[in-house]
Amino acid sequence: MGPSTSTPSKRHRLGKKILATPSLSSIGGASSDTLSIESTADAPEALQESLQNMSIQDSETQTMDERQINDLRNSVIDWGDCDETEDDIEGDDSQDEDYVPRIYVRMGGALQAPPDIASLPVIDANETVHDIPEMEPDPPAVVPPLPQPPFPDVLDVITEDDLIGKRASIAYEDCLKQLASFLVLPLQRCPYTFGLSQVECQCRPPFEVSITYRGTASIMEWTCPVGHIVWRWCSQPTVKYGILAGDFMLATNILLSVSNYANVALLFSFMNMGMVDHTSFYNIQDTYCVDTIKECWEEKRAESIERLQTRDVVIVADGRMDSPGYCAQYCTYTAMENDSQEIISIVTVDKRETGRNSVVMEKEAFVRTVDRLLEEVKLVEVCTDAHVQISALMNKGKYKDLGMQHSLDMWHGAKNLAKRIHSAAQVKGQSSLIHWLKDIVNHFWWCCKEADSYHEFIELWLGLLHHVINEHKWVLGSCQHVDLESGGTQQWLVRGSMAHEALKAIVANKRWLKEIHKYLKFRSTADLESFQNHILMYANKRTAFSPPVFEARTILAAMDYNFHKDRPDSLKSDGGKQYKRLYKKNARRYMLYTVKAAKTYAYIPELQARILQKRLAGKGMPRKRSLRPDDPRRLGLLPPVPAPTVTELLHTQVRRGLAPAFKSD
Repeated sequence: MGPSTSTPSKRHRLGKKILATPSLSSIGGASSDTLSIESTADAPEALQESLQNMSIQDSETQTMDERQINDLRNSVIDWGDCDETEDDIEGDDSQDEDYVPRIYVRMGGALQAPPDIASLPVIDANETVHDIPEMEPDPPAVVPPLPQPPFPDVLDVITEDDLIGKRASIAYEDCLKQLASFLVLPLQRCPYTFGLSQVECQCRPPFEVSITYRGTASIMEWTCPVGHIVWRWCSQPTVKYGILAGDFMLATNILLSVSNYANVALLFSFMNMGMVDHTSFYNIQDTYCVDTIKECWEEKRAESIERLQTRDVVIVADGRMDSPGYCAQYCTYTAMENDSQEIISIVTVDKRETGRNSVVMEKEAFVRTVDRLLEEVKLVEVCTDAHVQISALMNKGKYKDLGMQHSLDMWHGAKNLAKRIHSAAQVKGQSSLIHWLKDIVNHFWWCCKEADSYHEFIELWLGLLHHVINEHKWVLGSCQHVDLESGGTQQWLVRGSMAHEALKAIVANKRWLKEIHKYLKFRSTADLESFQNHILMYANKRTAFSPPVFEARTILAAMDYNFHKDRPDSLKSDGGKQYKRLYKKNARRYMLYTVKAAKTYAYIPELQARILQKRLAGKGMPRKRSLRPDDPRRLGLLPPVPAPTVTELLHTQVRRGLAPAFKSD
């Protein structure tokens, strides 16, 4: 019932006689458990009955208050032999001088109604805990501090698959701050360790968060109160040698997406966004992009040339200046295969490569184009515009004896004819030719389409001189049109009039007729003209580009044209084709066009991967950019001027009157 306060003593046997020693607890009110069965065995029956009734009544009214029961102030001293049986004290010797009665503390014995705990289950010895109260909660276990988790490393771009095709987004500063303030770093203290003493920083969270910017990236830093950086997080991975992936890809895609740095930088400034530095942009463009674009173009061009090596090749070619007039800096000469309408050659000539003479740039570009194609394919025909220098090369120049036919563009031939007729109609007395201008040009177009030889063309062409004077049948032939209605509004010319003689001079011009056979193939460079207009998307005439970048942009235009030239037609919901009309300012009427499917630019990821591979496999960007060995700007550099000698300096001083004359040796 409680901790015993008695000391061990010798036990004496008193025979079978029991000494009923009065209990001190009876003074405060005895309970049923203060008297043993043996002590009440000889009591009268009435007394035993009253004691039993008292025990039952007390057990029903008592309350089990553990704190009151176990309180030392409510305890009494009791004798230990009162509960002993006859067998237990049989061997005790109460007559021994050293005998001390065994006493113990009875908890709750001083209460008005001592509790009856005899009905409660007995606790096993293994479950008994004497120094901790039974209902006292267990003290919290001492948990050792958890090891600090390692922070994730900065993402690095190891291969092109780590970056190409990954999605990017725009994040506002307030949203980043909201995210950072909501996050709780899994740290119990600052992980910083002083170098010499190896003492760890004892600063505890929360840590202060700050946001800085580098190029197009946002960088968040968590710092402890002392100022140590707990963790740094960047919104972009890094490419080799520490450049941010977003800056590298932005500089790359500005070139690939027909944009220019100034416009994109202005856009980013309006959006209040970070932008890659212009020096880094030009370094990335020159170091990684330009050569990669040329290499990719040469590979795709080699595949096209391989397909053309088994048959005769007809090309249409034309040049394009980067600015109008005689101030052009670059000439881009393009060759297109006539049947497939695929660009198979594109050459750029700088004015410095022709002695700063822009007039001969197209001729130089034509020579480079044809010379290379002659080595690669069987070139049988070349169609160009009526360029005098190129015609001279084909008629009596270096390509005369190669058996290569030279054709002229039909549209340019009709245009030149219209210009001559219009110029003749401006002369007094010849104004009636202006009414025949459209019909004459259409007749030339029809003759070139119908005639298979020079003689057939002459018969059809010279019949024009009879038709304009209302003579439709003559000795050597007749008109092939249907009978005309009488009383028409056509203004017929008079034979031998000034207008008729001027028209005869134009139609029968010897130089004109000498070049007629070049139109009989009925070739046109209209598709090539469309491509040259497409170049304006990549290299417009209002922006100046360096020679390598200008060449790379024209190559990108050729790759775009070749990849999308066979796009399917865009279909409506019912399966029919979609059409649109386009107004032509020159013709002053609308033209019908079929709407094509949207472009996919599926070749761009390949270019991006190649550019990124060059960065990952090579060295970093040079600190100082230098001109390439083939850069035309090297031709424009003036030779170094030698320093003047002492004698030359003295002569200069004498001429200026700043020194007296002297006689040199």
